[in-house]
Formats: sequence, structure tokens, C-alpha cells
Amino acid sequence: MIKLTKYLAVGGGLLGAVCTVAYRLWGGWALLALAITFATTGYHFGVRLGVGAVFDRCMGNRADCSKPWYQVRPWEERLYRRLQVKRWKDKMPTFHPDTFSPKEHTWEEIAQAMCQAELVHETNILMSFLPLLAAHWVGAFPVFLVTSVLGALFDLLLAVMQRYNRPRILRLAARQAQKDRAAV
Repeated sequence: MIKLTKYLAVGGGLLGAVCTVAYRLWGGWALLALAITFATTGYHFGVRLGVGAVFDRCMGNRADCSKPWYQVRPWEERLYRRLQVKRWKDKMPTFHPDTFSPKEHTWEEIAQAMCQAELVHETNILMSFLPLLAAHWVGAFPVFLVTSVLGALFDLLLAVMQRYNRPRILRLAARQAQKDRAAV
């Protein structure tokens, strides 16, 4: 997944540059739309790599799961049932699967990584709309809007998945801690 994301970031940027040159040479709305789509795709994947790296460096997958921000509200649980998160959550990609592996980490460590992943996705949602600023100079606002909304929706699904799964992981962590205390 990491390699694919890097390829999409670089490839999108390169294709965006090629289409921009072609648009400057020959004009045409289709070339402009392609240039914007490829360039913003490169941006979206590049930003996701950058935001993830910043959070990894700053937090190191060590978030305080008891903070109010990470607490799932009762209305969220109802929303998740309506969205049928349980049916599609296992079909979503995982950027660092080993980070969420109970063979390599405790349940508490996994819950902390989930909190960090949630923050990454929430930050990415906000970053998804920065390309809209370029529409002021470039034009083609609808193309920028579509790519921004799609990028934000993808990260929203991933943030929802983290919030949906975390209570179960925290229950497993509590059980494991109880077993560890009982063994002492």
C-alpha cells in the first residue's frame, strides 16, 4: 500500500505536469480537467504521506485514548449502525497493517495507533479542500471540488472505521490488562 501511494503521488504529479504543458500548447477544457485531476490526485496522495509522516514523528502511535476527542458518542453508534459500517469496514485498505496486528502489538498499543490514525484521517479531510484555493487562479472550480470531496469522503470513511472499531479494541485491552493483573 505504501508503494502504491508513493507511485500515485509521483505519477499524479507528473501526469498533471504533462497535461498542463499540453493544455498550454493546445488549450481545451478536457486537457485542463485532466491536468487538474492528475495534479490534485498527486497532491492528495502526497499530502496523505506527509501528514502520516508528521503524526508518526510527533506521536509515534502513542495517543491517550481517554481524551474526550477519541470518545465515541451515543449518536455516533446509531449513525454507524445506519451506515452499516460492520459490513464494509473489512474491505477498506490499511496503510500499515502491522501497526494493527495483535501478534506484534498489545491491544492498548493498537488502540493508541487507531487514535493517531483517526487524527491523520481527520487532518487529511481538512487538507483535501486546500486545492480549492487554486481554483481562484486556474478556474475549473467543479473539477477541484469533485477531487476534494472524493478525497475527503475517502478519509472520512477511514476515520469512521477507526472510531467504530476502537471501543471493541479498548474492551479487549481492558480484558488483557485484567488478565495480566490476575496473573501477578
